[in-house]
Amino acid sequence: MRNGNCVLISNRPWNRVMAARLEERTGCCFTLLTKPEELIVETLERLKPQYVFFPHWSHRIPENIFNQFECVIFHMTDLPYGRGGSPLQNLIARGIYETKISALRCVKEMDAGPIYLKKPLSLHGSAEEIFLRASDVIEEMIVEILEKLPEPMPQEGAPMVFKRRKAEEGNLAAAQTLEQVFDLIRMLDAEGYPNAFLNVGPFKIEFTRASMKTGHVMADVRISLVGNVKEREK
Repeated sequence: MRNGNCVLISNRPWNRVMAARLEERTGCCFTLLTKPEELIVETLERLKPQYVFFPHWSHRIPENIFNQFECVIFHMTDLPYGRGGSPLQNLIARGIYETKISALRCVKEMDAGPIYLKKPLSLHGSAEEIFLRASDVIEEMIVEILEKLPEPMPQEGAPMVFKRRKAEEGNLAAAQTLEQVFDLIRMLDAEGYPNAFLNVGPFKIEFTRASMKTGHVMADVRISLVGNVKEREK
């Protein structure tokens, strides 16, 4: 392990304490950046990071950043399968409940960079639970990268690309089985994600905290008028 500076880029609440834990575990100085406007060359030039880690980041990384600094992103698929957007939701929608987190170098083509390492991840539970579980896995991966300094290897095999899912794809009216209802609710049950829903007359019914029972699905619901003030503010 080389002691030095590292930068952690994430705007998700479950990653906010990761920088402090990593600093204690690795002896490196970690700086946490949470806003896209903070990710600029001038800031990174001042910090001189050995690595810039992106444990959960949905914004595009500027080319001048990944060309100048060693940027490591983490993708929730066994790359090159599942490049692209909404990996968690796209996997569960396909009935895939076990995956790998791939740590890769950021390059211009989306999710196409060489791989540092991969670790397994279970996709059971709500999206919030999965992201928390993934955060723990990513923390271990960062420690391993700093300890072993692996040279990233090119991806092998033909890529399969996911499209970023849209909010309207959370409509439960498209589900055909109770298992699909359960999966659709849980895979969208996390902060910052539009919940699974049904439109019934003038009402929008949103679902969270799903549990699968024998012959039915239990869930919490929120009912609002379509087009009301709160709805427009979303």
